[in-house]
Order: sequence, then C-alpha cells, then structure tokens
Amino acid sequence: MRGERSVATTTNRPDRPVSATMTPRLRPVFASRSRRVRGFALAVALACAGPVNAAATAAAAPAWPQRPVRLIVPFAPGGATDIVARVLAPRLAERAGQPVLVDNRAGAAGNIAVDIVAASQPDGHTVLVGNISTNAINPLLFAGRMKSDALRDLSGVTLVAAIPNVILGNHRMPNGTLKDLLSRLRERPGEFNYQAPLGSYSHLDMLALLGAAKVSAVHLPSRGAGDTASALLRDEIQFASSNIASNIGAIRAGQLRAYAVTSPQRVPELPDVPTLAEAGFPGIGSTNWNGLFVPRATPRPAVQAIFRATVASLREAEVQDFFARRLIPAELSDSPEAFDAFVRAQALHWTRVIRENKVRID
Repeated sequence: MRGERSVATTTNRPDRPVSATMTPRLRPVFASRSRRVRGFALAVALACAGPVNAAATAAAAPAWPQRPVRLIVPFAPGGATDIVARVLAPRLAERAGQPVLVDNRAGAAGNIAVDIVAASQPDGHTVLVGNISTNAINPLLFAGRMKSDALRDLSGVTLVAAIPNVILGNHRMPNGTLKDLLSRLRERPGEFNYQAPLGSYSHLDMLALLGAAKVSAVHLPSRGAGDTASALLRDEIQFASSNIASNIGAIRAGQLRAYAVTSPQRVPELPDVPTLAEAGFPGIGSTNWNGLFVPRATPRPAVQAIFRATVASLREAEVQDFFARRLIPAELSDSPEAFDAFVRAQALHWTRVIRENKVRID
C-alpha cells in the first residue's frame, strides 16, 4: 500500500549500508566499559560541571529529600515509561519518607519534560523518567531548537528498564524469516509501508535495517506502539518494529509474523524468534531503555540517595514480577556514573545512524 511520506527528510541509501553499531548488553549492566567511552564521558561531564569542590558540596548538601518529589514523565499516561514511574513512585516514597508524585508532561516528542527538569532547582526533588529518545536521540535531532540539551544539562541516576522491539509483518508478508521479508520488499520496492513515531529509535532502527539490506519502503509516522499494532492488523502498514508487549497477543494468535527481536539475546516470550544479529544484521537494533535523570548540578549525595532508593525498589520481588508480567524487563546500572557513560555512548551510536541516513526533523 502506498502512503504519503513523512514530514521528516529520511533517505535510505541502498548503496551505503549503515555501519555496524553497538547494541548495549544490559545484563549484567555495565560490567565492562572501554577506556575510550569512560574517557569521553568523564571529559564531557567535567566540561559541563565546571570546577567543583566535591568535599565542600557533599558537606553542604542537605539530606534527600526535604519535601515531595516529582517524577516527570515525558509522555501521556498508559505507556511503558508511565508504568515504570507509577510502579516506582510509592516505593520511592516509602524509602524517602516524602510523597513522590507522578507528573505527566507530554508534548514535543518529550522535550517539554526535559526542559522542565533542566530548569528545575538542582536538589533532587524533580526527576525525569527519561528514555532512549528524550535523552539520547532528541538532543541530536532537535539540536539548537530546544531550551535545554539533555546531554549537557541532565545527569543520569540509573537505568530502570530496557524493552526490546520485534520486527513484525502482517498477513501480506511472508511466513518465514527476516530475509524472506526483506526479499519481498526488494521485489516490490516502495510498495509497502512501515510505521514508527517520527525520529524515534524504532524509526531509526528501521532505516538502518533497510539501508543494510539495500531495500526501500515508505515510512508513515505514528503516535506510538498502540497505533502501530492497530495499523498492522488493518493492513494500513505491512511491517514495523514495535515493542513486544503491544503485539504479543496478535503474534501468538497468528495474526502477525515475528521475524526478529532487537535485543542482544532472545526473549523468553518468543524463544523461537532470532535476534537481529542471528538473522544476519549484527550491530543493528535497540531496546527502549528508561532511566532516571536530574539536573546536572544536583549534589552527588542526593543523586546517590535517589540511586540507592531506586535500586532497592526495583529489586523487590513484587516489582520484578509486575514488570515481568507486562513484558517490561527491569534493568539497573552499577552506578550513576556508569549510567551517564552508557547514555553518552548511546548518543555516539545515534549520531552515526542519523548522519548516515540523513535524517532531519523539519
């Protein structure tokens, strides 16, 4: 089915495959990190932070928290990021001894929420529940057009979840392997549509995959995974990369075909579905990670206090079970510094993908 092209300028270059890029392994999280990435993260952090007397800052910082804490969610209620925030909030409140409120501030691809947190008092009482788009992709796509820059103005606390996508096809697509799907696209270039939020990691991952396979298709923007799932079933689009939780029922019912998962390892819910690397495309594919962020000038004792409270909350058996039943794998960083290094490595990854696919938001 043909459709109108998105308002973004996106160029699939079949003659220029996207270079292999790192999909971070999230368990154990940050067990090892190259010296180059550590050095890059440290240099940027020092440049942003400026000269600080760490001992004096720690001594002067009051205990966290002193008043209610806001968890700022960049999206509407009901999505994965919102679910993560609402599970964490009461458990953080119990450990902090103060109310923890979830505040949804959707809009502008998550940039409104980033601006709110970046402009807030840097004391740990306003926390962003950010994700791969708000904190690693948007600063690149919207550079120079935002009040704040998440990479420059925010500091990571910890990873909290990492949700894989699955490459899907509807009833019009082959009931076989990912290479069968790509062969169908190659035979009929430009005839089939796929859908993803404009400039999202799902969109960029698909551009990378199509470029590496030297095939073309039409991108139609969507508002989220729910829209994509419905569009697949209605044959408005024929394939997509979307999260497993939104599509597992249709996959199990045989209404959608699952070709590959975007995580480094296979997922328990789809044990027979290979990873993109196993399907012949190593270095392509991402997980929609969620994490906590605070203004960069937030005192380290407050950052560490939020980190400890979050880690303790996510390790509760009840929380682990809740996430597992909703196909949201809970993940944790070893430290705030490790999470910052991870986010900056992700930004390097997406810089390459955006540049090589000539993606621009108009």
